[in-house]
Amino acid sequence: MLRDITIGQYYPVQSPIHRLDPRVKLVAVLVYLVSLFIFSSFTGYIVVTIFLIAAVILSRVPFSYIIKGLKPILFLLLFTAVFHIFGTEGDVIFHWKFITVTAQGIRGGLFMSMRLIYLILGSSLLTYTTTPGQLTDGIETLLKPLEKIHVPVHDFAMMMSLALRFIPILLDEANRIIKAQSARGADFEEGNLFRRLRAMVAILVPLLVSATRRAYDLGMAMEARCYHGGTGRTKMKPLRYRHADYGAYLIVLVYLAAVIAVPRVIPFFIAK
Repeated sequence: MLRDITIGQYYPVQSPIHRLDPRVKLVAVLVYLVSLFIFSSFTGYIVVTIFLIAAVILSRVPFSYIIKGLKPILFLLLFTAVFHIFGTEGDVIFHWKFITVTAQGIRGGLFMSMRLIYLILGSSLLTYTTTPGQLTDGIETLLKPLEKIHVPVHDFAMMMSLALRFIPILLDEANRIIKAQSARGADFEEGNLFRRLRAMVAILVPLLVSATRRAYDLGMAMEARCYHGGTGRTKMKPLRYRHADYGAYLIVLVYLAAVIAVPRVIPFFIAK
């Protein structure tokens, strides 16, 4: 399961999406996430699917690698679908004792599951195509106006960058701990749910100790290098927009307009 967690990991490859300014990608992902909640018709997913497929093709990240990131949330997807199917009132199409399935429940479960899938796929594409350092610079630049009201923008961006950097490191550490415990006879696959959860303690405790030690070492290293925040700091590679970045902004605006207009023109299978 840990090998299937790909969120927060950078996929190194040369592509048009990788070369875009991180501010463009941050804004595009924000617009994309908002767009998933502004339509209630399945027609909207046609526009979203076209946009997402085009982004994946341009990013040159293997589709199988992206899909692998959905495995850790399969339980959440199943729970969401079941909750809507059996907990929504409407036109009954199946009833047995206390179990009732409605047409509105099936549509709602499918709609919300698709929304969750598209949300994970779109947001993951940001970290696949942007290094933590670029994300830090992009977030800090976009939020820079908040410094006028004394918001610690640089510290906030730095914390997000460090959190993203620690994800693959902790995953590798967890895999090493699992292999070490398995070599000592630990079994994480046999038994009921409670026995498996109890066995996870042998992983979580060493992982927590390792994470705490790494965080302490990182803090000491930053302090030894006289790090005191972003005040007066300059950048070796300041962000500058290029023609491709302005073109990407235009594409995002066209996408947003299409998401708003198409479901209203062609209302197909309203989810409610």
